[in-house]
Amino acid sequence: MADMAREAKRELGAMDKPDMQWRIVGGLLGLAVGFCSRKVLSFAWEKATGKKPPASADSPDIGLGEAIAYAVVMGLGMEITRIVVTRSAARKWRNWKDAARDLTP
Repeated sequence: MADMAREAKRELGAMDKPDMQWRIVGGLLGLAVGFCSRKVLSFAWEKATGKKPPASADSPDIGLGEAIAYAVVMGLGMEITRIVVTRSAARKWRNWKDAARDLTP
């Protein structure tokens, strides 16, 4: 029974460790996505509210509701963007690696 479960995990790729190339690409991708999504969300916040995004949530110059709303928008927006981009990049990477493996004699 345990052998069947191990074999199923191996077929699904759950046992494979990510290779160093993917770790580097994934890390750089994460940095780029974080930077870009923060810029886009800050721009959207400014257009939606008419105010610049808070520089610090601890600042007494902004209300508690605005600080919480900004934190929620930034947190959800950045995480959703990261998940979508990373999953699609991982899928492309896996397809590319499989195609390269098929071409290797």
